[in-house]
Amino acid sequence: MSASFLISIAIISLATSISCKHTLTQISEATEWSSTKRKLDQESCRNGNPIDDCWRCDSEWESNRKMLADCAIGFGRNAIGGRDGEFYVVTDSENDDPINPIPGTLRYGVIQEEPLWIIFDKDMVIELNEELMMNSYKTIDGRGYNIQIAGGPCITIQNVSNIIIHNIYIRDCVPGGNTVVRDTPNHAGFRGISDGDGISIFGSREVWIDHCTLANCRDGLIDVVYGSTSITISNNYMFHHNEAMLMGHSDDFLADKIMQVTIAFNYFGEGLTQRMPRCRHGYFHIVNNIYTGWEMYAIGGSANPTINSQGNVFIASDNKGTKEASFCWVGPRYTNFDQHLVTKREILPEDEQWKSWNWRSDGDIMLNGAFFTPSGEKGPESYIKASSMVARPASILLSNSSPSAGALYCQRGKQC
Repeated sequence: MSASFLISIAIISLATSISCKHTLTQISEATEWSSTKRKLDQESCRNGNPIDDCWRCDSEWESNRKMLADCAIGFGRNAIGGRDGEFYVVTDSENDDPINPIPGTLRYGVIQEEPLWIIFDKDMVIELNEELMMNSYKTIDGRGYNIQIAGGPCITIQNVSNIIIHNIYIRDCVPGGNTVVRDTPNHAGFRGISDGDGISIFGSREVWIDHCTLANCRDGLIDVVYGSTSITISNNYMFHHNEAMLMGHSDDFLADKIMQVTIAFNYFGEGLTQRMPRCRHGYFHIVNNIYTGWEMYAIGGSANPTINSQGNVFIASDNKGTKEASFCWVGPRYTNFDQHLVTKREILPEDEQWKSWNWRSDGDIMLNGAFFTPSGEKGPESYIKASSMVARPASILLSNSSPSAGALYCQRGKQC
C-alpha cells in the first residue's frame, strides 16, 4: 500500500467538514432516552470502528442523537454529556457576551447547571470573544450542519465532568483573558491570559472529544493537564499545526500521575510538527491512529509516562529536511538522516533514566523510515493501566478504502 494512497485519506477527511444545507427541525423538549441500542438495518455500512459502528448506520440519527452517549470507548467511555437533560438549540452565532450571555447563544447553553444536549439550527462560524467556559454534563453536538468555532479564544473544560464535544471544526484559536468570564449562571470570575488552545482540559474527568476537525491554533489543539483523567480523544482530524497535543502540565506536577487518556482512530494529517501527543507522568493508550508526515516527531514525553502504542500506522515524510538532526537525543542513540522519529524523550543526553520508562510499540506499522524506540518492560502486565480497548490490526487501517475522521457531513434521513 503506497504512502500516497494514505495521504489521500486526509482529503477524504477534510471533505466531511463541508456545509449541510437542509433545515433542521428545532427540538424544544428532551426525547426519552433508552440505553438499549437500536437495531441497525444495514450491517454493510459498518467498518470495524466501534464508535462509528454504534451509531452511524442509523438513518434516523437526528431523532436518536442521544444514542451517541452510549458509543464512547476507552478511558472516557463513561462520559455521558447532556444525555439525561433537555435539548438546547443554538440559534444565535453573533452575540457572544462573556459576562451576561443571552439565550440562544452557545455560551448561554454551556454554562447552565442542568444537563443539556446542545445542537444548532443552521451552519455557523462562532467567533468567541473570550474562552468558552463549560459546565458539567454538557454535549456540544454539531451534526447536521457546518459548525465552526474560529478566530477567537476557544473551549475550556475546567474542574468539571461529563463533557462530550462532537462534530465541530475548531480552528485559528487565539489567546484571550485578563477579563471577567461567566462559567455558571451564578458565578463570573476573572480569567488570566489563556494559551490559545483549541480545547483546554484542566482538572476534569469523563471527557470525550470525537469527530472534530482541529487546525492552526496559537498553542495546542487539545491540551489535557492538571490532573485530568478518564479522557477519550477519538476520530478527530488534525492538520496544519506545530504542537498538537500536550498531556500533563509539567514534569514537577505529580497530580498528573492519575491521568489516563485514550487516543484512538484519529488522523494526524498534513502540516503537523510534533506532540501527537507529548506526555508526562500518566498512562496513555495510543491506538489505531494514522500518522502522516510529521516534521519532528509523533509521540514524545518526559517524567516517566507509560505509553502503549498499538495498531497505529506511521507514515514518515519523503522530505529529508523534516528528519531530525544529529543533535537530538531520543533513546539509545542520536538520530540520523536515515530514519524519521516516531518517539522523542525530553531528557539530557547523559541521563539514562528513560530506559526504565514503559514505552512499547505493539502491532504498529512503520513505513518510509518511521522508527519507534521502545523502552522499559516488555510484558503486557506493565501496560494494564495504559490499556483501555482492544486494538484492531493496523493492516485494517491500510485496507479500508474510505476511513473517516474529523467533522462529518450528516444529512437528515440518511446514514451519517
